[in-house]
Formats: sequence, structure tokens, C-alpha cells
Amino acid sequence: MDRKLDQKILDQLKQCSKDEASYSKLQELFGELFDRFQEASSQLKLLEQAIKHDYDSILITDLSLEKPGPKIVYVNDGFTRMTGYSKEEAIGNTPRMLQGEKTDRKVLDRLKERLIEGQAFFGHTVNYKKDGSEFINQWDIHPLTNDSGEITHWVSYQRDITDRKESSKLIFDANLDFDNLTEESKKTFIDLDVQGNITTSNNSFKNILGYDADELKTVKIWDLVVEEDKEELKSLFADFEAKDVEDKPYKWHFIKKDGDEVKLEAHISYFISNDETVIRIQFDNLSLRARVIETLKKKKAEFQNIVGKKDEFTLRFVVDEQGKTGCKFVSDNFTTLTGIDPDDVLGQGIKNVVHADDIGGLEKALEDAFNGKPSTVSCKYKTADDNYISVVHSFKPDYGSNPDVVESVKAVAMIELEVEN
Repeated sequence: MDRKLDQKILDQLKQCSKDEASYSKLQELFGELFDRFQEASSQLKLLEQAIKHDYDSILITDLSLEKPGPKIVYVNDGFTRMTGYSKEEAIGNTPRMLQGEKTDRKVLDRLKERLIEGQAFFGHTVNYKKDGSEFINQWDIHPLTNDSGEITHWVSYQRDITDRKESSKLIFDANLDFDNLTEESKKTFIDLDVQGNITTSNNSFKNILGYDADELKTVKIWDLVVEEDKEELKSLFADFEAKDVEDKPYKWHFIKKDGDEVKLEAHISYFISNDETVIRIQFDNLSLRARVIETLKKKKAEFQNIVGKKDEFTLRFVVDEQGKTGCKFVSDNFTTLTGIDPDDVLGQGIKNVVHADDIGGLEKALEDAFNGKPSTVSCKYKTADDNYISVVHSFKPDYGSNPDVVESVKAVAMIELEVEN
């Protein structure tokens, strides 16, 4: 190896030598040490080059985990670029220099637990640069051992994933099936990272619990459930492994912002986005489902008490010689359901028995049917006690002897049960 010892060093070596022989010996020993240093530096540079596309920074600390924390003994140039701290400012300090208000204490506690156990750790949280700006620092921390297998240091491979976190919102949306976008919008789901942080939640989830997106991003998923369900959720995310997630629905009781409880059934899946595992949980609202079923039973019972098994009536419309549309037939069930005399409809038409807001829609449906186009509309009919019943009205054209001319329109109205959420 080409040794280029600084002249000042040579001068110092000479001053420490009693004669030329000892000077020559010291120069030889120092040269060997210098060669080893050069070789180690070269290998370190090769290592940094090899991993620079996967990590932005390398940091090595000593073993101590007690306050004030492990001391930094080495940082590479990437650390300086990522954090703004010089090597001189970092070495001798602790990684706490990067922590601040939004740094997740729970992640740090989990990190410490893993290191005490002598295990590697992978995770991320908010850190702070020298200028005070926030960034999301992802760590991949491993123990370094001596020849005897004893842990002597920790090496932390780090990466600024702030931009990836922001862009991942688009990735999550891109994983939805756009052919079923309307159906997807009715679902309730959240996306989480492997540490249980909620990264994305749709409006349905936020509406159910009463929290906004910013509030949800400050808590872990298990912070939102009752005490009895916390342990199961925590165990799923302790060291997330997709193979450990059972192919079954999980049922958890969530606590809403107003303090009420809601039971949700969870279906867990996952995908990889930007080399990160994203856990997606889709929920079914069991509390709402139970309430809907109970309401339907109640409505059905009330309805049957009033009308027995009669739940529809039929009208038939024709156009007279003057081109005026009128009703020429009303089934008996009309009076059973509304309490109104059918002669009122036969003589005056349906305008006086239909809610004013629905008249335009019914007239359009009738017009379409007389033009050969079947249609269906929802509307409300008055009752004799000045209330309204909701119906689904289907209009079907009936042809006579001439298949090109609509002779009449049959209109069947079926009672529509309204479910109160």
C-alpha cells in the first residue's frame, strides 16, 4: 500500500525516537497501522456505497441503553445530509438529539424492549433535523458483536421516508378497484402501518367513530377499542407477520368520540407499497346491522298490523280522445292502504293524492310509459289521516291489437319500508 505519512507525523515520531534505529522501527509500525486504517476506511466506503440506495444514513452507537442513552460513535456523510448535524456535533451525543414533540414514545419503548432482548428492530417515527424541521425516520437497527459473539455496539441504517408517506396516500387509492368505485365508497376501511398507526381512513370510518383524520393519526388502532379487545390487536401488530393473521373475521368493540360503543367486524388484508407493508382493514358495522334488522322487524310488524298481507295496489291509465291522460282503474288495495275512496282518483286523477314534490316525476314516468319505455319512480301517497306512505311505482306499457301503439299503462305501487339509522 502506498504510504503517504504526513511530515508532521514523521517529525513527531523522530522526536520520540532515541536513535535512527528506533525511529525506523516506529516508522514501520506506524506505517502498518496506517495501512490497516486505510484498508478499513476503504472497506467502510465500499459498504456505504453498497447500501446507499437502500438507506440515507448510517449511525453506530455504543451498547448503553440507560439514560442519557447510547452514545454515537460513528455517523456517515449521509447522516449529515439527512439531519443537518455535522459529524462533530453527532459523535459523543445520543440519538435523542433527533427526537421531539411528535416522536412516538410507544415506538421508542418498543425499540428499547427489542434492543434489551438483543434483537433487531425495524420501525419509524417523526424525528427532527438541526433546523427544527420534521421528517419521518425509518430505522433498521441490528446488534454488532465481537469475536466472542458478545454485543458491543448497535448499527442503525436510516432512511427519510417522508415523501414516500405522503405519496403512499395515492398508492392506497390506486389499489381500489375503479370498476367498483361506487361500491367501494360504501365500504368502511382503514390502512395501517406495521406498528398499528392509522395512515389512511375513509369517511365512513371517521363518521362512525366521530374523529377526523388528524385525530386518528395520533393514536394506535388499539387505542380506539375497549380494554377487552386491546390485547388481541396489540398481539397482531407486535411483530406483524402476514402469515399470523387468520383468515377469519375479527370482532372488536370500538369507543366512539362521544363515549358510545360500536361493534365492528374486521376483515384484514395487506399489500406492499414502496417496499412497505400496508395493512388494510375493512369493517362491517355489526351494531348498525343489528339495529337495521330490529327496525325492519318492527316496521314489518307495524305494517302487518295495519294492512295484513296487502302491500301493493294497482292503477291503470289511458289517454282519451282529447289526448288527456286519466286513471280508469283503481284496485281495492288502494283504499285499504290509503283510506281514500278510489272514485276520488278516477274522477280527479292522482294529483290530489300524491305529494306535491312527486307529481312531476310521476307525470314524466307516465309519459315515458306511453312512449313505450317502462320506468320506476319512488313517491309518496296521501292517506285519509293526512299522513303519507312511501311506494315504489312501476309503470309498464300495455299494447292492444296494434303492437306499435300503447293502449294503456299499468302502474303497480309497492309499499316501501323506510329504515331509520
